[in-house]
Amino acid sequence: MIALIDILARSLWTTILATIGIAAAAVLAGWSLDLTIAGATGLYFVTWWITLFAVLPVGMRSQAEAGEITTGTEPGAPAAPALRQRAIWTSLASAIVFIAAAVALPLTGL
Repeated sequence: MIALIDILARSLWTTILATIGIAAAAVLAGWSLDLTIAGATGLYFVTWWITLFAVLPVGMRSQAEAGEITTGTEPGAPAAPALRQRAIWTSLASAIVFIAAAVALPLTGL
């Protein structure tokens, strides 16, 4: 799985297509669970952004920890942010959270 994500993250366009594909699959799964397309898209969008902020710090090393501080930057800045991989991981994690929320919504009476 990690190797597949690294392959998808090599190019900006494959990263964009992967994140859109995962989002579309999640929204369609939400639609099949009796959400409207607009409701599923909105819920997935909110879930994706919340999950992004949870995924960003995972495994991150600062420039100070890596011992390679670039002149003119904050030593606490990430050494290698790997944002493309994090976008795909965020999409996968948020799809799981979104589907769990879509399953739980009818149980709450909403």
